[in-house]
Amino acid sequence: MIRTATPADIPLIHTLIRELAAYEKAPNEAKATEAQLQEALFGDHPAAYAHIAADDTTGTPVGFALWFLNFSTWRGVHGIHLEDLYVRPAARGAGHGKALLTELARICTERGYERLEWSVLNWNTPAIAFYESLGARPQDEWTVYRLTDGPLTELAGQSS
Repeated sequence: MIRTATPADIPLIHTLIRELAAYEKAPNEAKATEAQLQEALFGDHPAAYAHIAADDTTGTPVGFALWFLNFSTWRGVHGIHLEDLYVRPAARGAGHGKALLTELARICTERGYERLEWSVLNWNTPAIAFYESLGARPQDEWTVYRLTDGPLTELAGQSS
């Protein structure tokens, strides 16, 4: 069962983000607060969206997808960038991850978006195999770059 997240899901989403960060071997990098998530997902100008995966029998939440819109200048339309996809280990293999991606693909096609994109850590071979089984292909001709913390502040200070 996949459903759109509600404000009542903020504590759950926060917990799942922290679980994902631990799984990705970066628990100290997950610094978002519940207040920040509340604003980003349900504030006056939402910047992101989330869906919850729940066990079909018990209704217990077992995972989530958090995403936002991007835009392709080449295609001239929006797409979805999947920021986080996480299913708790005990619930993996039951179709929750596929159901979350299926819902995002449905949103794309319904709204005329032409891309659903995400990043995956190179060492996460189970996730890579799962994504490739769905027909997703790596975009290995592109490398992701990121500015954060000191380098971001330093570059911002160089503006004229």
